[in-house]
Amino acid sequence: MTRRQFSGETVAKVLIDNGYYPVDRTGSHLQLRYEHPETGEVRTVTVPMHDEIATGTLRDIADRCGALDFDAFCAWIERNS
Repeated sequence: MTRRQFSGETVAKVLIDNGYYPVDRTGSHLQLRYEHPETGEVRTVTVPMHDEIATGTLRDIADRCGALDFDAFCAWIERNS
């Protein structure tokens, strides 16, 4: 079974390593942005920089990143962390 508990730092690092870039930080929340190089599609994701991100919040991050399968997204985070 795929791990579903990650820190905000881990999730943010993986997203930044894969084309997202920080645009704002408010308190303990980091806002990241991704612009698709071919279509120009823009995705904005807010990552709470907590020791452990709640599963529902992680699922919302996966949705905002365009993931079609939550377990595959978690496996991808784990592989790239």
